[in-house]
Amino acid sequence: MEEVLKPDLCVIGAGSGGLSVAAAAAQFGVPVVLIEKGRMGGDRLNFGDVPSKALLAAGKRADAVRTASTFGIDVIEAQIDHRGVHDHVHGVIAAIAPNDSIERFTGLGVRVIQAKAHFLDKNTVEAGRVLVHARRFVIATGSTPVIPSISGLDEVPYLTNETIFDVSERIQHLIVLGGGPFGLEIGQAHSMLGSHVTIFDTEGFLPNEDPEATAVLLKRLEDTQIMLYPNTRVEKVERSMQGVAVHFHKDGETVIVKGTHLLVATGRKPNVKSLSLERAGVTYTDEGIKVNEQLKTSNRRIYAIGDVIGGPQYSHLATYHAGIVVRNALFRLKPDVSAGTIPRVIYTAPELAQVGITEAEAHARYRRRRIRIYRWPYADIDRAQCDRETEGFIKVITKRDGTILGCTIVGAQAGELLQLWVMAMAKDIKIGDLISLVLPYPTLSELSKRAAYAYYQPNMTRGWMRSVIGLLRRLG
Repeated sequence: MEEVLKPDLCVIGAGSGGLSVAAAAAQFGVPVVLIEKGRMGGDRLNFGDVPSKALLAAGKRADAVRTASTFGIDVIEAQIDHRGVHDHVHGVIAAIAPNDSIERFTGLGVRVIQAKAHFLDKNTVEAGRVLVHARRFVIATGSTPVIPSISGLDEVPYLTNETIFDVSERIQHLIVLGGGPFGLEIGQAHSMLGSHVTIFDTEGFLPNEDPEATAVLLKRLEDTQIMLYPNTRVEKVERSMQGVAVHFHKDGETVIVKGTHLLVATGRKPNVKSLSLERAGVTYTDEGIKVNEQLKTSNRRIYAIGDVIGGPQYSHLATYHAGIVVRNALFRLKPDVSAGTIPRVIYTAPELAQVGITEAEAHARYRRRRIRIYRWPYADIDRAQCDRETEGFIKVITKRDGTILGCTIVGAQAGELLQLWVMAMAKDIKIGDLISLVLPYPTLSELSKRAAYAYYQPNMTRGWMRSVIGLLRRLG
């Protein structure tokens, strides 16, 4: 006999977005059912953001040992315990897991069901032996890796983001298919940990990011002996003595690269197929569920958030979506999903962080006379010199009146430095207003203030400004 539940809210998917909705609604006293067929925490905790950044942290420690001689410190080559690195990554996951656990959410008053969910009709979901009749539903089922159609790929062992973190031995040569953020991050992490790394992409690497900043990142990767093959289509994959062989064409000839492990990082697709959305009257395509400005689907009782609606795939974007749903579903407010200032960061070394539009986008949208571009290099920042982190720059795009349109930072701690610009854009603070901030010296945050000072530089050299200053001096 099936159990029947009638909560106000049913959330399907316990990743960043789903957990945020469930926690917020429960804390407001709303009856909530949360359904998850896999691991609590979703990709963010188990297969994505958390393990990848933990692995990068280990790689950067190893790289710091190798480069210690720059600071006058002689260190023997780093001895890497790959089992220890594996345990570090999974230790980080275990440390964070209690925040996303069934026990925690049960304690908040959420009924958690571990089962696969699918709609029976517009008002009912079945999960295991439980029927859920809810006033509203939130679909937060995330995404899954896309496996490209490459000859022989289904006949060789390959890794995805869901299995790469289970490898506990040294990867001698990692071949990565896909040069997006995840492919570059994981490739660089393994390179720092002593692996040979080759990365392929069918397009140029990071085509949607600022090309000037991308060039800085790619140069660092190439300088550390990572082999990059942009605009390259892999024709065939097959087993080899080493493990796997990748065939592709270059300059009219067939070239073969052999490696021990193959990582497929060619993108992700929304998890929609098993939900029986047709029965619920929810419109969707292979690119994701269709939603309006309040993230409502074609069935107004059902919301969809995060990766499952397509578009940018960031955990912080899913969390932002969760806030919109809570405000709309519980308080009848109508925040607009398009109104957010959404940053994006690639956590390589150097990091590449952006918010708003890029320089190319600004030139496409505005006449040249209506925008201003301000740059400042890391090399001019005292703290960057102290840390030997002088590679990179900040670029800020504004309107003529100082309204900030976008910011790109490539360099050390770029993701942290971007926070000031995210806040400025969210609160409509103009670039000139940042000059009044007192920032601690010496820190990398001075990079942002130097860029803000550049806004006033043209006026400092104008004759009328010098005349005013001279007059004020004569007046005492």
